[in-house]
Amino acid sequence: MRILIFGAGVIGSLYGTLLADAGYDVSIYARGRRLESLTQDGLLYKRKGKIRKAPVRVLSKLEEEDCYHLILLTVREYQMHAALEELRKNSSPNIVTMVNSLETYDKWEAICGAGRIIPAFPGAGGGFDGNVLDAALTPRLIQPTTFGKTDGRERVLAGVLHRAKIPCQIVPDMHAWQLCHLAMVVPIADAYYEAADPGNAGRDAVLMRKTAEQIRDNLSAIAARKIRLSPWKMQAFRLLPTPLAGWILGFAFQSSFGDRFMYRHSMKAPDEMRQLHEQFYRWFE
Repeated sequence: MRILIFGAGVIGSLYGTLLADAGYDVSIYARGRRLESLTQDGLLYKRKGKIRKAPVRVLSKLEEEDCYHLILLTVREYQMHAALEELRKNSSPNIVTMVNSLETYDKWEAICGAGRIIPAFPGAGGGFDGNVLDAALTPRLIQPTTFGKTDGRERVLAGVLHRAKIPCQIVPDMHAWQLCHLAMVVPIADAYYEAADPGNAGRDAVLMRKTAEQIRDNLSAIAARKIRLSPWKMQAFRLLPTPLAGWILGFAFQSSFGDRFMYRHSMKAPDEMRQLHEQFYRWFE
């Protein structure tokens, strides 16, 4: 099976590494400095304290006739339309959109072609140490790779991820899942941006309670629109007393998990997160 990773950032590089190590024929489409790095040194990553090289091909151009069984689209939200436009003429049948967004998927298929989108979201985080990937999958209990039901193609994707030992789940309404996800991550990112010392935001009890209240209000607003909260833990968080929810957030912010999966992304992608902030709250207008 041939797989293309469209986007060579942290998420694309990690999934490309895991899928290539599982024996899939993986290519990574990159640009700019990341393309230069990959062309010169290959896809380097850390595992168990050692630096390794993933067996992937590096592409600087995508031909129309170059067909892949799956394309994992791992760009930022504001790059989405341009990426889909570029993929419109390519003959690959399945585009897995691993992107934070509230746009409906029919808008994406209007750009790239009907029946091609498998809406998804990654369960991963981390960063780069120079040009070496230092990233990991999120624990299954917290957030496995998530994708929505389509016409059965999602089961093929699940099989691919299982072979690569990537935890995953299929949800009935991916748009609702994305909405609930943003209800939580937008206030978390806002907390880092509001904190005088973002690296120690979790120690500010007042800020953590404020963040917990905003998450609860967001989830309640979604539920008020008769949208089922997904996954179930969103409902549980909504019902927690604010002091307890704030304490849990403070613990998460100060943990190694919070540093790798919350802090690093928020601080490296402020433009994307602020755009998502505006998109999320505009959705309720």
